Amino acid sequence: MAASAPEVRRHGVPRGLKRTGPVLLSYGFRPFFLGAGVWAVAAMALWIAALAFGLPVGGAYGAVAWHGHEMLFGFAAAVLAGFLMTAIPNWTGQMPLSGPPLAVLAGLWLAGRVAMLAIPWIGIGPAVAVDAAFLPILVAVCARELIAGKKWKDMKVLVAIAAVGLANIGYHAEVISTGAASGASRAALAGYVFLIMVIGGRIVPSFTRNWLAFRGETRFPTPFNSQDGVAIACVLAALVVWTVAPTGWPAIVAGLAGAATVAWRLSRWRGATTWREPLLLVLHVAFGFIALGFLAIAAGGLGWLPPAGAMHVMTVGGVAGMMLAVMSRATRGHTGRALSASGVTVAAYACLFGAALARPAADLLASPALLDLAGALWIAAFGLFLAEHAPMLLRDRKPRASD
Repeated sequence: MAASAPEVRRHGVPRGLKRTGPVLLSYGFRPFFLGAGVWAVAAMALWIAALAFGLPVGGAYGAVAWHGHEMLFGFAAAVLAGFLMTAIPNWTGQMPLSGPPLAVLAGLWLAGRVAMLAIPWIGIGPAVAVDAAFLPILVAVCARELIAGKKWKDMKVLVAIAAVGLANIGYHAEVISTGAASGASRAALAGYVFLIMVIGGRIVPSFTRNWLAFRGETRFPTPFNSQDGVAIACVLAALVVWTVAPTGWPAIVAGLAGAATVAWRLSRWRGATTWREPLLLVLHVAFGFIALGFLAIAAGGLGWLPPAGAMHVMTVGGVAGMMLAVMSRATRGHTGRALSASGVTVAAYACLFGAALARPAADLLASPALLDLAGALWIAAFGLFLAEHAPMLLRDRKPRASD
């Protein structure tokens, strides 16, 4: 195998792909994608145990609030960190964070998960303080990298991450004061959806174009242009309206406008041509679930769907669907594997999208069995991801013929 790029130092911080120490700390996607997969399974299992057996998860924080928090700010934040720690070096041309600095960042995320579980012993205040530190520090780390690479246009991504970090603090404040955090939950979801609109709206057509070009096609997705910028602004406006007014006519109009805008963008990317490669098709399907989620928001505004069911369409099918797609693709690509989905990966995708449909159906039909099915499908989705991809994350990069 060819030697990796040498480690360099910038402002006293070790940089570069670590060739000594644990492979897990050699690149940002490794610890965070592994942690996200493990926590997706463990947190859902604990939530099911809380529902079925009254397990006092979260202590005084409340099991319902703990579940929502750990999905939005535990699992999802880990995926976000793994993606950014891998993508930003590509954007800036700088060496990636690895070794001890990466261990500190990953350890801070893990400390938040432990603290939120330890509330019965340490209290809500200390747990919140530990948990709330991760996202602001992640923003600072990412800002440092973008500034060093002079990627000023990409700084807008940090605004959305900072918004999610503020939503996390707001979530804690709402739970402590009212016992629930519906407003902060919507704000956090809006932040994740905005990131998908910006980043996903670039990578989905780009990956599709590359795949079509490799197959000799001549008709490609419409590249990102000013119309996409207008569409992103429209979606952001719809998200803000829904965050502030989740019921009634504002939510109906926001949901319908958001759905139409996302569907219009998706229609320009030739997603139907990717059916032969599920690793690519899943990106289009997950993006489509964002549109479906907006329709669910409109249905919630009409009173046809409970708020929780409406949110789960977008959170599970759209946000988590995109995250699972990115985790599986990035893990394979950055460990030297072929960018092609196996049967196990396809099954993981199917389970997650099944969970996204079963969860609102459980609310519509008042069916505890469907609620259990949704949880089981979620666990199966990320369990299958771990079964196939955890060994890749824990082992050195597979050598290619050119290495």
